[in-house]
Amino acid sequence: MTGFFDSLALPLLQSLDAERAHQLTVLALEKLPLPGACADHDLLGQNVFGLDFPNPIGMAAGFDKDARVPDALLRLGFGFTEVGTLTPRPQPGNPKPRLFRLRDDRGVVNRFGFNNGGHEAARERLLARARHGGVVGVNIGANKDSTDRAADYVAGIEAFADVASYFTVNVSSPNTPGLRDLQQAAALDDLLARVLDARDALAATEPRRPVLLKIAPDVALGDLDDIVRVARTRGVDGMIVSNTTISRPDSLRDLSRRETGGLSGAPLFALSTRMLAQTFVRVDRQFPLIGVGGVDSPEAAWAKIEAGATLVQLYSALVFEGLGLIERIKAGLIDHLRARKLRQIGPAVGSAAQDWL
Repeated sequence: MTGFFDSLALPLLQSLDAERAHQLTVLALEKLPLPGACADHDLLGQNVFGLDFPNPIGMAAGFDKDARVPDALLRLGFGFTEVGTLTPRPQPGNPKPRLFRLRDDRGVVNRFGFNNGGHEAARERLLARARHGGVVGVNIGANKDSTDRAADYVAGIEAFADVASYFTVNVSSPNTPGLRDLQQAAALDDLLARVLDARDALAATEPRRPVLLKIAPDVALGDLDDIVRVARTRGVDGMIVSNTTISRPDSLRDLSRRETGGLSGAPLFALSTRMLAQTFVRVDRQFPLIGVGGVDSPEAAWAKIEAGATLVQLYSALVFEGLGLIERIKAGLIDHLRARKLRQIGPAVGSAAQDWL
């Protein structure tokens, strides 16, 4: 079914403005009936953060900004999906155009700026689908004009504690001025303290939701030392490595490389995977990691796992590969596990981290 959809939809979508194509894709997933994906092989199942994942491949935040299609994405075969980034108040984001395909490089540049409809609207949608089950994370952020950004993250915890499978604290988008400053040790320590206190205060009436920290691939290793130290000390449940990059590799050919914003897709793979491995060795297995950035094949997903990822997310590759990529990656992971005579993903996690260093 996805192959048929890709053969019809991909040429059309790629002929349109990138943001318009994204909007139409979300609308199609919202309106069209979708057949359920085949049940996942037992080799791919894991319990991570206390949650059961049928497979390790997730939709990264940024695709379903307003929690419109989590169930459609799960039906397509994702093992989990992450909605957002969501801010307390609705905001339009940055001026258009703000999404650019780098066709020659199989990459994407965006400068959306947390465009979303706010907590209230997303919460209503997540409440309406809560009985459907599945792992649906909520990625939370701060409004651009907020005078207390930590309070915005706390508001996200309070708004979604009864409907989120887990939370992602996004302090790494390059498209909200000053947001990445929250990765500095003192600011991050204060932020995580307030977020985790809010989560724990709700644990009397709501399940204790895992809280993950999402970081940028551009941090210096000394700063990464501080980030991991704070994360471990405060007791986060995991980290996501990484967000988009503000760097521009010399290998880029497409003229859209000159656009301001975060670069994702294939050009991000090596940088984000090295940062994943650097994070893995510093975390020392205190909590699991999610690897994201440039995952466009079974080999790329397996490389993330060997670099330290227990779970893997993707998004930009779908622009070029289509929805059939999901099943191709899962089938490829099974092949990798069987070739190594492994009965689960766990033993492979981090097995090549030192090589990436």
